Amino acid sequence: MLGKAPGLPADQVFMDLEDSVAPLAKEEARGNVIDALKNNEWGDKTVVVRINSIDTQWAADDLKTVVEAAGQYIDCIMVPKVQHAHEVMFVDHLLRMIETNTDLDKRIGLELQIETATGLRNVHDIAHASDRAETLILGPADMSASLGLPTVTAGLPMPGYPGDHWHYVLEHILIAARDAGLQVIDGPYLLIKDLDGYREMAMRARALGYDGKWALHPGQIDVLNEVFTPSQEEYDKAEAVLDAYKHATEVERRGAVMFGNEMIDEASRKMAIQFAERGRAAGMTRAKKLEDFQ
Repeated sequence: MLGKAPGLPADQVFMDLEDSVAPLAKEEARGNVIDALKNNEWGDKTVVVRINSIDTQWAADDLKTVVEAAGQYIDCIMVPKVQHAHEVMFVDHLLRMIETNTDLDKRIGLELQIETATGLRNVHDIAHASDRAETLILGPADMSASLGLPTVTAGLPMPGYPGDHWHYVLEHILIAARDAGLQVIDGPYLLIKDLDGYREMAMRARALGYDGKWALHPGQIDVLNEVFTPSQEEYDKAEAVLDAYKHATEVERRGAVMFGNEMIDEASRKMAIQFAERGRAAGMTRAKKLEDFQ
């Protein structure tokens, strides 16, 4: 899995020292991760290592061992099961010491998983606990256990509930992330062969405003890239709105103008830039010009 990851069409890859590693294999896993970090070409992927949670005996050694040996290859540390802001601060300070002691010429970011009722209650403090923080992530499996949900397969719709039982949790994490200027990512879908169900859950996350979703299997990645990349129509319209608004404000000196049958203003520009930036990042090119929308 570690060897295959660099060649997959994912934006980010994280190497795990936590739940996918048995307790008796934790120390060995650190060496495997260090080897994978050093001996693979990761290209422009965001490269992340998930350590064990701060309430375990492994977290500090995870950081010290892996970051001291291969910190230059790591973009972010993922901290699971974050429940309090002081846990984030602990990782922040330990990273600072390691970076200083190893003369690391970069500053490693943080991705923070919200996976318990306590973490959800404290999510706003957690999101603001460190300026290293880049992303909040929902962990649905541990969250299901923490909330006492009647399921043994996390991330699926809940039979018998008249709606999306995850809506509040997803929205609460989203608001905390945006308030702190962070990305927000939905967690995994465990039925890896059920791509239709996976697509439905990914579309739910996108509709709420999430930036992405986890993939547990290479077969899920194409679904994610499709769902979270703007359609050609969305991308073309976003770029056209930006062009129209720029002309209106810089040439006509007007703050609100008509764009086809709709009025656009500064709020329209803010919405359009999100689609435009996603499309550019995906390498999209325009199929329609501004005049095609007039």
